[in-house]
Amino acid sequence: MSVRTQSSEEPAETVHRAGFACFVGRPNAGKSTLTNALVGQKVAITSNRPQTTRHTVRGIVHREDAQLILVDTPGLHKPRTLLGERLNDVVRTTWAEVDVIGFCLPANEKLGPGDRFIAKELAGIRKTPKVAIVTKTDLVDGKTLAEQLIAIDRLGEELGITWAEIVPVSATANQQVDLLADLIAPLLPEGPALYPEGDLTDEPEQVMVAELIREAALEGVRDELPHSIAVVVEEMLPREDRPADKPLLDIHANVFIERPSQKGIIIGPKGKRLKDVGIKSRKQIEALLGTPVFLDLHVKVAKDWQRDPKQLRRLGF
Repeated sequence: MSVRTQSSEEPAETVHRAGFACFVGRPNAGKSTLTNALVGQKVAITSNRPQTTRHTVRGIVHREDAQLILVDTPGLHKPRTLLGERLNDVVRTTWAEVDVIGFCLPANEKLGPGDRFIAKELAGIRKTPKVAIVTKTDLVDGKTLAEQLIAIDRLGEELGITWAEIVPVSATANQQVDLLADLIAPLLPEGPALYPEGDLTDEPEQVMVAELIREAALEGVRDELPHSIAVVVEEMLPREDRPADKPLLDIHANVFIERPSQKGIIIGPKGKRLKDVGIKSRKQIEALLGTPVFLDLHVKVAKDWQRDPKQLRRLGF
């Protein structure tokens, strides 16, 4: 078993490589946090609630020797709704199209049926190199980490997966994140950069704005709500008649929930929660777009949208 830790060796090769890598793993395995850490800026929604990523967010890592395009997939899970089935389909389609697959396994949780379920699927994808990434290493001691590394090595042997690398990282403590990029880069195909220098993601701005609003709306709500929130940005328009040095962007967005009873939870007493969501997400949106924003939020009920194909389409799934 070869487990990688930082080394000072300089790579000899000077060819440029470019390609796609995706992070897979159970919900809440640290995929989005890792994407953000590698890109060095927030491109994926992160939440301590599982199942918050719904769109394939591409984060772009620019290096001298390589351009690494990270595809962030929803967590693969046993689906209970039509939305769940669609999310799983997104994952499998993505796996088939990338150059490298990074399998994220948290250091602080023993391997379970969910990990095995994903590993079995990965075993069926023969040609794509697979990197086992042990996430959240800052939460465990050396002994626990060593046990997890051995368990992952054994899981590969048992299912016939040859790990290209096994890399322990902590995205929050920024440990070995650069090393992970160093190890993924040589696995990419040779070729020129696929995106211009300076691009961090190819997500449309409207989708990213909707994700930032949804992330703010998810914070502090009760356990039954994480899957029930969808956000659609209806329009983003520069305010007319503003002086050139004082632009203002008007953003009108709807926060959709599934049942009327959930409306009060999102809005909060005297509208306080919704106001907080607006303030928090507006700051993030202004940082993302680099312009002052007027944010107009409305909460609407889309009854049982997770199970309704028409509504799923309307909400962008």
